[in-house]
Amino acid sequence: MTRSAIRRLRPRDSAFSPLLGAIHDPPPQLYVRGDGELELLTRAAVAIVGARACSAYGRSVARSLSRELAAAGLVVVSGMARGIDGEAHRGALEAGGMTVAVLGCGIDRDYPAAHAELASRIGERGLIVSEYEEGVEPAPWRFPARNRIIAGLCEVTLVVEARERSGALITADFALEEGRDVFAVPGEITSSLSAGTNALLRLGAIPATCAGDVLELFDLLPVRPSHTDLSATAQAVLALLGDGPRTADEIAHAAEIESAPLSASLMELELAGRITLEDGVYRAAV
Repeated sequence: MTRSAIRRLRPRDSAFSPLLGAIHDPPPQLYVRGDGELELLTRAAVAIVGARACSAYGRSVARSLSRELAAAGLVVVSGMARGIDGEAHRGALEAGGMTVAVLGCGIDRDYPAAHAELASRIGERGLIVSEYEEGVEPAPWRFPARNRIIAGLCEVTLVVEARERSGALITADFALEEGRDVFAVPGEITSSLSAGTNALLRLGAIPATCAGDVLELFDLLPVRPSHTDLSATAQAVLALLGDGPRTADEIAHAAEIESAPLSASLMELELAGRITLEDGVYRAAV
């Protein structure tokens, strides 16, 4: 990444997000890289955040919700961290939509380094932003500060999974302080990964059970692939997964489908964004 590829925005610039400029402590500048138009920062956006050490269910939900929200025209904003953040960016990219990653370090860094390939994909269509100039190292205190930018860019913040003291709750707090809407995905009452999201719901956060719950606030409708575009075998598999997640062997046994056509159908459904695969288990996309 060369210096010439990095752009600098100040609050007085037309491409500087009015929503971000209106928060209590706006950044004095934003450094931006990526091939996306700067206008992305002023478009209707939703922040999707959550646990780094998330569950397979959380990864699946974050990715599918992001995919649907981006397909409907919203910009998906997150922090490019492991776990929920990364899945949010991937879902938006899968939909051919737009996504913005906010860093808690210098604009020239891909952090974490394991997400360098993801950062490259984001930069091809979207933007990577930071309030920190080149050469600024990651530091623990920079990430909570980064979260105010994630929330500040968006009209809505959606928390998918969060422990009781998760950094995602800091993002939700920033959003609430600015009078923005906060959604939370309900989780199992026995899971520590749901303690934070369930606490948000008790405090008045809006339950997010599907993408439509969020899209309703923007007067947008979900955009889904047509069911009739799927092969008959794929439709049968999708209907089966609607009753709950299953392994390939369980699907083959329940639907009485041979290995070769089942593999083709599963690939068809994955490419259409209708199912997800995690740890050998297939789930219907939310």
